[in-house]
Parts: sequence; structure tokens; C-alpha cells
Amino acid sequence: MLLTGGLKSLLPHVLRRIIRCNRLTVSNTSGMAEGYKQANVVILHKSLADDFEKFCHANDGPLPLLHRSQPGDWECPSLSRDSDIRTDCLQYRKYEHGACTGSLKSLKEYSEQLKDMVTFYLGCSFSFEKAVQKAGIPIRNVEQKCNVSMYKTSVPCYSVSMFHCNLVVTMRPIPESKLEAAVLATSELKEAHGAPIHIGDPGLLGIQDLSKPDYGDPVHLHPGDIPVFWACGVTGVEAIINCGAPLAFTHSPGCMFITDLKNDSVRSLEGVPQVHCISQDPLHFSIVSAEAAQKIKTLETLIGIDPGERGIAHLQRQGELLGACLALSHAGSVLITTGFPTHFTHQPPEENDGPPGALAIAAMLQALEKQVAIVTDQRAMDLNKKIMEEAVQLGILKKPIPLLSYQKESADSALMFLCENGNPGRPRFDHLIAIERAGMAADGNYYNARKVNIKHLVDPIDELFLAAQTIPGVTTTGVGDGGNELGMGKVKDAVKKHIKNGDVIACDVEADFTVVAGVSNWGGYAIACALSVLRSCEIHDRYLRRAVGFPRAPSRRLWLPALPSVTKEEKLLKTLVQLGVRSGKTASLEMEVDGLPFYNTHSLMIEKLL
Repeated sequence: MLLTGGLKSLLPHVLRRIIRCNRLTVSNTSGMAEGYKQANVVILHKSLADDFEKFCHANDGPLPLLHRSQPGDWECPSLSRDSDIRTDCLQYRKYEHGACTGSLKSLKEYSEQLKDMVTFYLGCSFSFEKAVQKAGIPIRNVEQKCNVSMYKTSVPCYSVSMFHCNLVVTMRPIPESKLEAAVLATSELKEAHGAPIHIGDPGLLGIQDLSKPDYGDPVHLHPGDIPVFWACGVTGVEAIINCGAPLAFTHSPGCMFITDLKNDSVRSLEGVPQVHCISQDPLHFSIVSAEAAQKIKTLETLIGIDPGERGIAHLQRQGELLGACLALSHAGSVLITTGFPTHFTHQPPEENDGPPGALAIAAMLQALEKQVAIVTDQRAMDLNKKIMEEAVQLGILKKPIPLLSYQKESADSALMFLCENGNPGRPRFDHLIAIERAGMAADGNYYNARKVNIKHLVDPIDELFLAAQTIPGVTTTGVGDGGNELGMGKVKDAVKKHIKNGDVIACDVEADFTVVAGVSNWGGYAIACALSVLRSCEIHDRYLRRAVGFPRAPSRRLWLPALPSVTKEEKLLKTLVQLGVRSGKTASLEMEVDGLPFYNTHSLMIEKLL
């Protein structure tokens, strides 16, 4: 009997011969024939083959199709010379009507049935292990001399005819400092599942316990390791089980068919991927192309100018817009708040910075088919209803957005508002955004820029942001231009030091992401533009859909009309003027925001962002 030492350097045709003779003492092919492609195997009746091939193409992350045989064809010359699929896997599984009815070392006894059956060879993540090791990244399951961990997820694949199942993934622990290197090493190996489909907390995939894999062996994480998940070809096994075919065969998970083909990276037209952390609880990383990330950083730079000379450069933190928009991109349901009643002697007291930016974000979220709601002050509900109706009339919004108010009635009011029955495990919203929303200062009051306390006009919506900090999976963004806005607590020290009256007016309530702009509306426009950039990014789109189903990027025309435009924003500002909503700095009812003229200032910014 051959032992495992030296198997990684043996040539594939030699290994297949050894496997055929049943002379191996190992339980899986991980680490064997380094640098060569390995394949998952699915064998089913020829009447099902066309639909299964369509299923593979519809879910090419887990099921990259290397070869489809003719019925009864046991050899596979395009992948390997001198091979026989009946004998050249370490172990097989037999399925009858969806039930596994046996593990086999050979399929030779089924040669007669195999004459009417078609073999599918599907890419395998064992193929990328050498590339990962070359990048200086440990492969923990190889180190621990065990099979890779494989898990069923709650992510549904795209169904085709009778083939349907949830995605199966492999998990490899990767040191946090090596995450981007792991993504880079695998992203171009499309036939070995490509880049990861999830990085971080397994619960986000519906995996409850990493120590209990559905297939393979548990793999121990070292301190500092992050669980990284790749789409897995065992998804095909789940599809076979669910289709209930009278007879089917697969490789036994981890016991791959080893081909003669070298791993060749396919140079991606999608760009170079980057990894960014978007949440600590639960731990969650996202992936985006370097090109898309750079565009979003350019948007952040554009809105960072300081026409009011308030000193906002001291509040700015690079990368906050990107982080906020990646978190928003992953969110399914978003709550937006705005409203700064700075003009306490006028009716209405609201300023016109905030609502246009909030509606620009809402319009893009609607176009991206996310759930959106707006929460505002009870006393301003009628005004906001009128603004909403006009936004629909002007074509800014596709349809009205639910308008909510929040009052503190008990200690757990915020939790009851944000979660079903107050249960933190069932949040109604994944992300909260405050844009030019009056923020609570350290003394519990709310101040305008002139240090006037306007607490009597402000409902305690800050409590929702404080409660969100205690709810796993809910992230928050604050957009502001002076430091007294909700969410600016993250930069309160800089506000106190550099902003006029900052020691009094600084908001004390933090958001996870703080977007600082010369005018808050610009921050809203930039978020809308950045979300469009992300939806157009193929690398990010693949990660969002977990590499199942078809790319969404080609249909980008569906969300482009939702972007802000000079025409739409001009009409909206005119509507606000007619409703008596004034410019923040001057209280003027002219075509201006924060004392800056719409034409050649705000209109120019919109054009630059677009």
C-alpha cells in the first residue's frame, strides 16, 4: 500500500493508476498532484443530461463545467489520457431516488447501466490549493492532514427543471492579513470556483456550527484566522439528491478525479479584487474591484470640498463612503432619517439640506429593489408626505416610501421599532442612514450651528442608532457637513477641536460610517452614485449573489434613471421653496442650499459626480 508522502509531486496519470489499483491509504485527494486540475463527478441518465448542463451554466460558481461526456463514454481524452471514470476516483457514491444507497471503490459492476449515462466533470477547489500556497497562505486542512470542510447553506441555487438545491461551500481558515492575497490567488481560477463567495461569519450563510460540516472533516482555525467560503462542486450532489433520479453516481466528497490539465489562470476582464471589512458583529467582509473602489474614492474627494469654510477637512476619514456603500449594497432593508429644524422661528423650521439627499439615496435603493422606509419627526409628517408626493410626481421615486415616526414610550421602544417583537435576532432593517439629521449632543440637547438648542422640535430618533449598536447585523451611516448631525459622534473630538461652537454642538451619537461633505445633500448624491458603481462591478455582483444565478450587471439600465440629475434636483428644490423649506445658512426662500446658489454650485457638483 502507498502512503501519502510524495503524492503531491506525482503526475496525474500515475496517481490515477495507483487509485485504480486501490493502493492508497488516504481518504481524499486534497494536496495531490499539485498544480493540476481536479474534478467533481456527477453521472446521470442521458435523459437528464441537457437540463443538468443548463443547471451548471446557471450556477457556474459551484458548478464550472470542465467536460460533458457522451452516453457510455468512460474515457475523457480532453481532460486526461488513459483514464476510466469507473475506476479512477478514490471512492464513489450511488444514489437511488435521491437516497445514498452505497459507497463504492469502483463502478465496473454498473458498466451496463453506464452505457445510457452521461458523466459531468466539474471544477474543484483542490485545484487552487497550490496557487494559494504559492501566495504564502497556509492550507489548514492539508496541514492537519484531513479533508476540507463542506457545508450546506441557506443560499438557493438558480433552479432548472427538476434540478434545484441550496449552495454547498468549502471553508478554509485564512489569516486575516492574507485575505486579499487569497482572493487574488483564486479569483482568476474560474474553473476551480474562482474567488470566495463569503468571508466572515458562517451564520450569514445559514451555517450554525463550523465544527459540524455536512461533508468532509472539521478543520481547526488558528488564532487570527477568518473563515473563508468558496462555492463547492458538491452542490451537484445536492442537486442529484433533490431531483430523485432512479439511479445516479457521484464522486465521494473529497475524492476527486485528477486530470492531466495544469491550472491556468484566466486573466479577468473584471479587474483586481479588493477586500473590505463592513461589519464587526457579525464579522463580514465584502469584495469589490480596485477600479470601482477608486471611483468611489473619487466621489468622496469631490464632495469633500468646503465651500462654507467650516473646517470639515478635519472631520473627513478616507474610505468611509466606500464602507458605507458596501454595507448598503449587502442590505435588504434600509431606514433613512433626515430633518434639521434649524429655523426655529419659521414654519416649517426645516432647512432644505437633507431631504434631497435622502430622496436621492432612497431612489437608488428602490431601483436596486431594496426595502426602504423613512423615519422623521411626528410634527413634520405632513410636510414630508407632501415632499414625497412631489418626488413621485417628478419621477425621482418610482413609488411612495413608507413614512414612519418614532416616539420613546418605554425603555425598549427603540428595540421594538427596529426588530420584530423587540427580538434582536429579527431586525426589520439591515442599515440605518441619517443625512443632515439633528444629532444629540453630549448634554442630551440638540443644537443648530449657532449654538441654539432646538430640542423641542426634534424627536429622539438618535435612540434608534444607539439601539442599532446592540443588534447584530445592523449597520449605520451618518452624513453631515458640520459635526452636529446624527452619526457624527465618530468624529466628535475633531468637531470639538476644529468646528465653530464644536465644544457645545458636537453630536455624541456615533454611526459605523461617517460621510462628511461640503453640503450634506452632496453626500446623498455621492451615495446614490457609489451604489450604481457597485452594482455595475462584476466582481462585487458575483460576491453579492454568491456566484449562483446569472450576472445582474448587464441590466444596469434599470437603475441608471434613478441617479440624481440636475433637472430632477432643480425641480425638487423649487418644490421645497414652494413648501416654505428654507436655505440652512441664510433662511432664504431662494434657489439655494446652505447659502450656496443651486446654479453653478449644486448643479455643477451633480454633474461632476455623474
